[in-house]
Amino acid sequence: MIQNDIFKALADPTRCAIYEKLANGSMNASALREGMTISQPAMSQHLSVLRNARLVREQRQGRFVNYEVDPDGLALMAGWLAKYRSYWPARIDALKALLKDMDQ
Repeated sequence: MIQNDIFKALADPTRCAIYEKLANGSMNASALREGMTISQPAMSQHLSVLRNARLVREQRQGRFVNYEVDPDGLALMAGWLAKYRSYWPARIDALKALLKDMDQ
């Protein structure tokens, strides 16, 4: 199930930081490593996990590979979250009513 892969990929703080950097624009692995204490092989492994979860895609430009956020991965996350979006307003309204009753 791809949602599991997405959430597992983003559960790691390093991968989450990489994903957030890529949300600002396309970068190669060397640029992504700036400001991070991570080896090149470790960066490659993290990028592989993000690619496999369909959160990141790569584009070759000469000898460099640039990475960017894959909008299809975001669409999968948004679709999964949309199922639960309708659930919360009713639950919050019920909680408000319960708290109001408890105050009286």
